[in-house]
Amino acid sequence: MSNDDITLTAGDAEVTVRPGNGGRIAGLRVGGLELLRQGERFGCFPMVPWCGRLRDGRFQDGATVHRMPLNSPPHAIHGLARDGAWRTARTSADEAVITYDLGDPWPHPGRVTQVIALTEDALTLRMSLETYESSFPAQIGWHPWFNRRLEGKGGEEGEEVRLDFRPAWQEERGEDQLPTGRRIDPRPGPWDDCFGMPDGVDATLTWPGQLELRVTSPLKWVVVYDEQQAAVCVEPQSGPPDGLNTRPRLVTPLEPLEATTTWTWRRL
Repeated sequence: MSNDDITLTAGDAEVTVRPGNGGRIAGLRVGGLELLRQGERFGCFPMVPWCGRLRDGRFQDGATVHRMPLNSPPHAIHGLARDGAWRTARTSADEAVITYDLGDPWPHPGRVTQVIALTEDALTLRMSLETYESSFPAQIGWHPWFNRRLEGKGGEEGEEVRLDFRPAWQEERGEDQLPTGRRIDPRPGPWDDCFGMPDGVDATLTWPGQLELRVTSPLKWVVVYDEQQAAVCVEPQSGPPDGLNTRPRLVTPLEPLEATTTWTWRRL
């Protein structure tokens, strides 16, 4: 096993996976159009074992309080796996399987497996978190950075992306950037906010005259972040920010935590 870059192809779609850089999807090109923001912190990275902000970097596990590094003071953000080196389990022309073992400072052993599968018109990401020892609370999700504008073959930029999604509610965000626990009617953007979609995440990004991409997932939570000029983020996840404390989901030896998301596109 290694953590060298992986290239997947199907039709005119190409995906670059970087196991050594946090197990992230570093690029997704469709017909020569790069959909993901480029850079070592961008692309699309897995969020595990928690998603979004973790209040004060603390969570309670039974009677024990654990503290995670404050990588976004005063909070910890986006888990640990995006900063680690994943290893390649197997690859083919259009699919890769990579793994990451949780370790210090996370207090429990666990293995994350991510499957990246490409077809001519879709990318499917599947992730599971398993433990063979003690149970613990966890979350999983993905943080894609979609380019706000796509650059055409001649170097010219297309129109700004349009985002369409219909959440059932918005989590009210407090001054500490975390949900207050109160659900409100969805408000207009710009957003750095969590939304509830009880029938599953379903959002469409449209680059007029170029491409339409639909993000779907059985997960019931999505964070939308569009406060930067370069990109728009649509992040399916298994619970809201600070969910280790407010909506804990236990991973047990009998019940792994599993999730999937699919991006489907069509040319306009």
